[in-house]
Amino acid sequence: MSEWRVRAVRASKRPFTRPAAPARTPGSTSAERAPEHSMDPRQEPRPDAVSLERSVVDAAVYREGVRIATPTSLSDIYQQIPGKPGSMAWIGLFRPAESQLLEAAERFGLHELAVEDAIVAHQRPKLERYGDTLFVVLRAARYLDDVEEVDFGEIHLFVGPDFVLTVRHSQSPDLSAVRRRLEADPELLALGPEAVLYAVLDAVVDGYAPVIAGLQHDIDEIETEVFRGDKQVSRRIYELSREVIEFQRATRPLLEIMRNLAGGFQKYGTDEELQRYLRDVADHATTAAERVDGFRQMLQNILTVNATLVSQAQNEEMKQLAEAGHAQNDEIKKISSWAAILFAPTLIGTVYGMNFREMPELKWAFGYPFAIALMGVVCGGLYVIFKRRNWL
Repeated sequence: MSEWRVRAVRASKRPFTRPAAPARTPGSTSAERAPEHSMDPRQEPRPDAVSLERSVVDAAVYREGVRIATPTSLSDIYQQIPGKPGSMAWIGLFRPAESQLLEAAERFGLHELAVEDAIVAHQRPKLERYGDTLFVVLRAARYLDDVEEVDFGEIHLFVGPDFVLTVRHSQSPDLSAVRRRLEADPELLALGPEAVLYAVLDAVVDGYAPVIAGLQHDIDEIETEVFRGDKQVSRRIYELSREVIEFQRATRPLLEIMRNLAGGFQKYGTDEELQRYLRDVADHATTAAERVDGFRQMLQNILTVNATLVSQAQNEEMKQLAEAGHAQNDEIKKISSWAAILFAPTLIGTVYGMNFREMPELKWAFGYPFAIALMGVVCGGLYVIFKRRNWL
């Protein structure tokens, strides 16, 4: 284990010996803060001096799939679980402070490394087993039609033998809908904490479908813009590629999570019906991952085609500029040729217009016709020469 990781583990262990972690001001650089805090620029300050109950969205104790109590504190939940077969607690937290998670960790015996990840957030999807507790990180996604963007969320699940602790760091997914679905199906909920894990996984994976449809629509629009020659399409391709890459980071690790869950079916005695449900989720996750991989390849191809079309357009513009320059040169040649032709009689006329007393042909009767004929011969000769050179 590297030195910085050892310091992180030690830092996360210290608060477990105290009832609550010390308050920190926003932007604090305390030595006890895990290194991941400084590695992620998106990390937002969280208020620590808040009781756990203020971040509890919903908490319930179930027995044989039926809600029997809605405790208002962790101590009440903790007292109703032990020694009662078929009982399970499900606590939902929304953006809890560090002290809140540490309190829950102390009551449910959660591993400090998993708690550290839940505190820091911004984790990649994964599944870790700490003794008889599963720690699962999932990345939810939803498509925002008004801005045509993908909004990503994050949820952490602690799944124990008789409890489920869900920690949400974003609005999606809506776990209240998941809870209502399970409470409407007591037989499924009676299967225990793994049933809650399945329902959350199913909600996250089902939430990918509208995102995939939205991305497909955006890619179709981009293809149209590319062949229409829209100059702003390159920026949109880049922005959409970033969203697809982020989406790929959410979907690809999910396949490994499902494989690991399937690998423990026999060892941990997962109910056969629940196994079928989880395999169905795995199929949907595989389909989503394959579609996202295809989107990334499509965007790379579109970017290549766009670069080719831009290059062709630039070549066409260069060709048009060259043709315009060539036509301009032809005009200059014509103007220069006619200027040279007209210059010859001007020169001859200038010579004969000089007022000297002694000049050749001054008293010659054929002097004027000779001058006119000389002008005509010189102009005609220049015309023939320029015409042969295609200047005229």
